[in-house]
Amino acid sequence: MQEGKEKEQPVEYDAIVIGTGISGGWAAKELCEKGLKTLVLERGRMVRHVVDYPTMHMEAWDFEHRGETAAEDRKRQEKQARTGYTTDEQWRHWFVDDIDHPYTETKRFDWMRGYHVGGRSLTWGRHSYRLGPHDFEANKKDGHGVDWPIRYQDLAPWYDKVEDYIGVCGNNIGSDQVPDGKLTEPMPFNCVEEDFASRVHENMEGRIVTHARVAHITGDKTYQGRAKCQYRDRCMRGCPFGGYFSSNASTLPAAERTGNMTLRPNSIAYEIVYDDTLKKATGVRIIDTLTKEKFFYKASIIFCCASAIASAAILMQSRSDRFPNGLGNDSGELGHNIMDHHLGAGAYAVVEEHEDKYYKGRKPAGFYIPRFRNVEGETELTDFIRGFGYQGSASRSNWKRAIKEMSYGEDLKEELMKPGPWVIGMGGFGECLPYHENKMSLNYDNLDDWGLPTVDFDVEYKENEKKMRKDIVEQAVKMMKAAGYTKIMPYDNQEEFYPGLGIHEMGTARMGRDPKTSVLGKYNQVHTVPNVYVTDGACMTSSGCQNPSLTYMAITARAANYAAEKLLRENKSKAS
Repeated sequence: MQEGKEKEQPVEYDAIVIGTGISGGWAAKELCEKGLKTLVLERGRMVRHVVDYPTMHMEAWDFEHRGETAAEDRKRQEKQARTGYTTDEQWRHWFVDDIDHPYTETKRFDWMRGYHVGGRSLTWGRHSYRLGPHDFEANKKDGHGVDWPIRYQDLAPWYDKVEDYIGVCGNNIGSDQVPDGKLTEPMPFNCVEEDFASRVHENMEGRIVTHARVAHITGDKTYQGRAKCQYRDRCMRGCPFGGYFSSNASTLPAAERTGNMTLRPNSIAYEIVYDDTLKKATGVRIIDTLTKEKFFYKASIIFCCASAIASAAILMQSRSDRFPNGLGNDSGELGHNIMDHHLGAGAYAVVEEHEDKYYKGRKPAGFYIPRFRNVEGETELTDFIRGFGYQGSASRSNWKRAIKEMSYGEDLKEELMKPGPWVIGMGGFGECLPYHENKMSLNYDNLDDWGLPTVDFDVEYKENEKKMRKDIVEQAVKMMKAAGYTKIMPYDNQEEFYPGLGIHEMGTARMGRDPKTSVLGKYNQVHTVPNVYVTDGACMTSSGCQNPSLTYMAITARAANYAAEKLLRENKSKAS
């Protein structure tokens, strides 16, 4: 083999899926269950469910540094550490080494990544809310970005399918902001959360404090051999019970059971090959991360599910005479319109009640307050457009409260055996508008270990997001005052919060109605290369304020079913 020349593989697959995270797992499941022979590519190492969760049963005293990051390790994960928690000793192995996997920043962007089978489905926050009808219409109504090519009703049956399959617990509340779904019984509020919800309802019309909707199994329904949530709250270590949804516990095993999936880890997909004569993509070029050999795999359809940034990078690297600026990039929008939810603003309060009550277990979810701003009527504001929701919880402080508060000695030990005061906190998740100038590009002057260009970010929050944050803080304080709390501590970490930190990056290959202003059509096909589909966060046309993973899964299931049925029809037609 000549240097740099790939080995063409003799097997032609029906489909190739790039990525094994939340979107890739769903694409693999749906395509394989439709009978398509599917190659699933993952750039990172193999992770098997249960077998490869090294810290799943460890206690605090089992860790060499009690959860802290050693100084030498911290140097290798400086960007991953920006979250404040991803480099914890309990789960730092799920996040990349920034030295081995560098990127650059024209403006700061906190890109949190995990390169392994399952991707961030092992570490996601699991909050699962539908986008509402207004979210699919917002761009058209206020003129920002482009119009979605689909509406809520197009996605509703696929939301149903996904929720029913993965297990989402919570309450249906009849709100258009977070439409009702196929939910199992919610994780119960503790006494303070219950009181807070009741008092806000009584004193603030239009505000709903409801149970968080999270992808954890509750109730009596069975889910593909997975067990109920055990209330350990060790989710980011990998759940050996399968109590929360991950690709490793759910969709990838489902794909494997069909006998139609070939999973290839340690495989960096770096180019989707376009044939100028056939006017379609013919396959994917990869680099084996261990041997650095190059291979070419052929397929009839290709699903790009590598994450918003990685999928865009693959398309940008896929250049040809027809597409000199990246596959399907006639519009020039590829890599642009990056969005991420802004957070890090809200309020805490000490609750001087319920001192005779405690709780059992480590509940991995609290409460959710759906968007109530710029909805209709009196909720409309002039300072900013779009809106935000809140996530929060209440708990009693423990022995850790000793820091900076008490002296050493027997009295300290005795005092710390008692529970501390109840504390309740809530933080906003705000929508970011799709600004064309928020973009990523490829840096060919800074190549990685495999000779591929790295990513450079030029992204920032603007005035609309900054004005929204002020209201997030003010309304959090108002709700806590309405609940009767007096020791309230507002916060806004605006000076420390940058795009990427919400870990909801999206928009780099947006869907749209017009090929001149978008990359993808209504079934997530690249407008000019319709056998290539992009269904991860890259496809998002606007961000809403809800956690987006449920939407990625629904969009992927819809597109995969469309793609499979289309291919099967075409194959049948050729055979006849």
